[in-house]
Amino acid sequence: MASAVNYATGRRKSAVARVWLKPGNGTIIINNKPINEYFRRQTLELVVRQPLEEVGVLNSFDVVATVDGGGWTGQAGAVKLGIARCLSALDEKYKKSMRQAGFLTRDSREVERKKYGQKKARKRFQFSKR
Repeated sequence: MASAVNYATGRRKSAVARVWLKPGNGTIIINNKPINEYFRRQTLELVVRQPLEEVGVLNSFDVVATVDGGGWTGQAGAVKLGIARCLSALDEKYKKSMRQAGFLTRDSREVERKKYGQKKARKRFQFSKR
């Protein structure tokens, strides 16, 4: 193992997560709250836990994360990427399984800007012939 505490940054949409991974009993704290209090949806909790479950270390590491920006889904994705990067820095065999599962790939999709003369980024105002 590289060190007692591992640090990584994860990003998704406009959310940025700073993640610390240390040996422990599986506690996940996000912005000083337990994961079930911070992410009120079960699906978002599952998203965050995916990298830990992939390598089978769910109950052997504690995760402390601070997340800023974006919405719930973007923040969950940012924490997920941060955890995956921490695990891959920890052990080479973790890195291989993380890469195969697609957890180390940063989802580069961003919100498209609204254009002038239109309702939204691609939606137009209703056309009226008469």
